[in-house]
Amino acid sequence: MKTLAPIAALGVVAFALAGAASGARHMSTMSFAATLNAGQETPHPTGTKSGASGKFTATVTGSTIKWTLTFSHLTGAASAAHIHAGRKGVAGPVLIALCGPCTSPQSGTATITSAQVKKLQGGATYVNVHTAKNANGEIRGQLKMTM
Repeated sequence: MKTLAPIAALGVVAFALAGAASGARHMSTMSFAATLNAGQETPHPTGTKSGASGKFTATVTGSTIKWTLTFSHLTGAASAAHIHAGRKGVAGPVLIALCGPCTSPQSGTATITSAQVKKLQGGATYVNVHTAKNANGEIRGQLKMTM
């Protein structure tokens, strides 16, 4: 029996280590995208140019959001861009500031809370780009989960 005690102890240690490893948290990655245009903006922008549009993509891993924004044919320089809380057709508060002033293309990272991630997952967020002529937003796109 004396020779089995060390083997049994090793088994207990291996079992404990396996349990600890299986309890480790794994970070999942989620992707989001939006196609931006003037028709989605609320309130409707004034004096927009034909073809004013943009694209936004983002990846959330843990508490980090990594994003890329492109846009073109705005009435002027992009003064800011944000992720807002709000369902389609409803204006809402800023959740995450992306850039200001902004150039196209632009990318960056930001810290995101679990509550903000839940809003993104629920389709209750949008991205918009602001200009001097349309300070409330010139182009907008509702964020959708892509994977």
